Amino acid sequence: MHDQALQIEVRLTEAAIAEDFLAALANRYLPERFFYWFPLSVRAWLSLCQDGPYRNYVRSNALVRANVSQVAGALPQGPVEVVSLGAGQGTKDFHLLTELAAGGRAVAYVPVDAGQTLLEMACAGAAERGLICRGIKADLTNPAHLSGLVPGRETPCRLVLLLGNTLGGFDPLDMLRRLRPLVRGHDLLLVDGELQNDSDTRAGYENPLNRAFAFAPLRSIGITESDGALVFEPRTDVRAGVHRLGKYFRADVDLALRVGGEPFNLRAGERIEMNHSGKYERGALLKLIADGGFEPRAEFLSEDRRFLMVLARPRP
Repeated sequence: MHDQALQIEVRLTEAAIAEDFLAALANRYLPERFFYWFPLSVRAWLSLCQDGPYRNYVRSNALVRANVSQVAGALPQGPVEVVSLGAGQGTKDFHLLTELAAGGRAVAYVPVDAGQTLLEMACAGAAERGLICRGIKADLTNPAHLSGLVPGRETPCRLVLLLGNTLGGFDPLDMLRRLRPLVRGHDLLLVDGELQNDSDTRAGYENPLNRAFAFAPLRSIGITESDGALVFEPRTDVRAGVHRLGKYFRADVDLALRVGGEPFNLRAGERIEMNHSGKYERGALLKLIADGGFEPRAEFLSEDRRFLMVLARPRP
């Protein structure tokens, strides 16, 4: 453990998250940020990141690690600010940060995440590596939080990261357009996504570790696997070449719980919808990036050809 104080700017307070969680339960829908909030969710996520049947984290991490020199070399000379959106514990980011620092760059790291525990891990990892770091606790779907990330006149060259198929947890085109003001003409965006949508894709999500991760927010409020079923199912999307794997919990029994001191009742047969995960065909992902205001500059494909990472610059 280090004894250096962590610098974290809080735009999304714990009180706001707790209030939002109660509202989300009332609406029977759990968005992305709640899957990294509870301590049980954090433990389940870290287990999921290990090498196993769930391959997305491993694919994304390997792609970054294998191509750090090309990504770093594409940046203009001089100091660089690395802004990681949905940074999690920062593991993938550290490959790039280490490469940039080893090349003599002055590097500033700005991990952004809604989860306090994972954000603290990213900031602590940066401190252990001697890096300048300012974490930002924020909700990527909140326009006010994103607007606070717009670079100022004195902000150095930026590398903005959106990795681990994070884009797939949102409306991808809307998210890319929201990110466009964060990236200036001399900055770069590094984004990735899961390719294909077949039986192997679904099998990767049906494994016990991923099911435990998906169920963790429910377990955290007292719902158990015997109370109902966690269902993964493909969903249609309005865009050609873009697919979604949705998930929901269906109660098999009547549930009467207290969450944060408030009553929460779920009748047998009712559903709690959960965030989806987007999948792409290669051309569709590249078109989304272009329609979002960016120009792909380089592509990096995983060994199994199921994950694509794209380095892009903003279109004039």
